[in-house]
Amino acid sequence: MNQLTPPRYLEGRALLFAIIALGMGGFGIGVTEFAMMGLLQEGATDLGVSNSQMGLVISTYAIGVVVGAPLLTALAAKISKKRAVQILILLFAVANLTSFFAADYNTMLFTRFLSGLPHGAYFGLAGVLAGNIVPASMRGRAIAWVMLGLSVANVAGVPLVTLLGQATGWRSMFLVVAAVGVLTFVLISLFVPMRKATQGASMRRELSALKSVQVWLAMATGIVGFGGFFAVYSYISPTLTDETGLDIALVPLALGLYGVGMVVGSLIGGRLADWSIFGAIKLASVLMVFSMLTFAAVASWVIPTLIMVFVLGAVGSLLIPSLQTLLMDSAPHAQSLAASLNHSALNVANALGAALGAIVITAGFSYRAPSIVGAILAALGLLIAWITQRRAQKIGLVIGADAVLERIDGPAEK
Repeated sequence: MNQLTPPRYLEGRALLFAIIALGMGGFGIGVTEFAMMGLLQEGATDLGVSNSQMGLVISTYAIGVVVGAPLLTALAAKISKKRAVQILILLFAVANLTSFFAADYNTMLFTRFLSGLPHGAYFGLAGVLAGNIVPASMRGRAIAWVMLGLSVANVAGVPLVTLLGQATGWRSMFLVVAAVGVLTFVLISLFVPMRKATQGASMRRELSALKSVQVWLAMATGIVGFGGFFAVYSYISPTLTDETGLDIALVPLALGLYGVGMVVGSLIGGRLADWSIFGAIKLASVLMVFSMLTFAAVASWVIPTLIMVFVLGAVGSLLIPSLQTLLMDSAPHAQSLAASLNHSALNVANALGAALGAIVITAGFSYRAPSIVGAILAALGLLIAWITQRRAQKIGLVIGADAVLERIDGPAEK
């Protein structure tokens, strides 16, 4: 092999550094997405709006992800995935700076929409890129490792930025995120190998994924199932202070526990995805139902509530690698766009959960009510996952590691 040609698969330190580089972008995205929830009350005070109105700032970011994921991924179809993720992370950094300078509530809504545009496309393309530098049997874990940046953000980045925001002003979060975006660009430049654009790739070919019923079913699984998680987490700060009686200064501790749960869930979820895509999705959905009902039941007590915050982070993260892999395999000829649609789905879930949470809170119910809404949505997500699996079996669609081998080697003889 020519020494200038990068190896088909990376291993050892080369793989570690490449994954860290891609995961750093996920870290920055995780900070800007989830720290907003921890700083919801500070942001509401600064902008002169209610907590439920501030929840709509979370929803507009999510809408930006939904719009940007298919659009930007399709536009990037003909360039290398490394170059695409570099452009996306720079756009993300610049967009977050616009939020720092937003003068009022309406401007903040718009700038958060802009900040969300590169989110889904980055994760989708970074996930495909990670899957391309490891063997098929490790694909679920590689995707999970990239997503681990999101989890680590919730362990360290979100609590620290929340503390910084409480001490120096909540807008400082946006400056931190912009700096992380620039650092990610540098790390990707140094450690991620260049891959040629997919042969025959085009905007039209990528957008063909949107014609697939199977893709829409896979998206619905994530939207409905994960919407329940965001119904709870979008209002975690006021729930902990009003229902549990936790001092607001200790909210970052709770967010850190959630982040630890995400790390554990991501690591386990990647292995579960390599074992069984649908098995992992159904298991995670069942666990989400029970964990949300338990969270609502124990919300009056500090220690049980903090334990359940950890559990919620873990069971939510179990779902993500399998959902992304399911979407990629549901559109084998448009994997980049399909992978990015996972984050569209998760952010429709974000918008849906935050909005439904706002509805029940505004209606006069306590901050426990979103947990009940969340459990119902997770149960509906389980039903949609079952329908999705049955249809995949009916049409002969191969899901999981065997799908990768089939694309490389051709269909197995029967």
